[in-house]
Amino acid sequence: MPSVHPLEKVIAAYGKAWNDHDVEAILAMHTEDSVFENHTSGGKAVGKAAIREVLKGVFATFPDIRFDARRTYVRDGVVTQEWTASGTLAVPFTRGSATVQPTGRKVSWNGVDVIPFEGNRVARKDVYVDSMSFLKALGFRQIDL
Repeated sequence: MPSVHPLEKVIAAYGKAWNDHDVEAILAMHTEDSVFENHTSGGKAVGKAAIREVLKGVFATFPDIRFDARRTYVRDGVVTQEWTASGTLAVPFTRGSATVQPTGRKVSWNGVDVIPFEGNRVARKDVYVDSMSFLKALGFRQIDL
């Protein structure tokens, strides 16, 4: 029977905290100087106070957001996880000069997180989203992109 890497339990608890929208539980799993960087949007937060604001923004934008892991790769000190997110846009979303309004319909998109750890704490979370699928799912037209 193959052994389970200790970070597999940690990443499962981290995913649960995200799906529970439990900001404090998420932050408790980060180091004090953790970095949260969304390479698709260009957003970067350093430290728990800044990450708290990012989390509040994510959960306000998509109040029912959920992440389902498709593949998880665990190695010493790092987890890479492919996921599908789904949620309902609750506020207008602007990209460049175009804005889409909330429609009340759930959308989904794919992404990947690369998460280096210090012990059992998230030292950094690098988020990469399939931005074309995300924007199309929200209702942006090809001409807007």
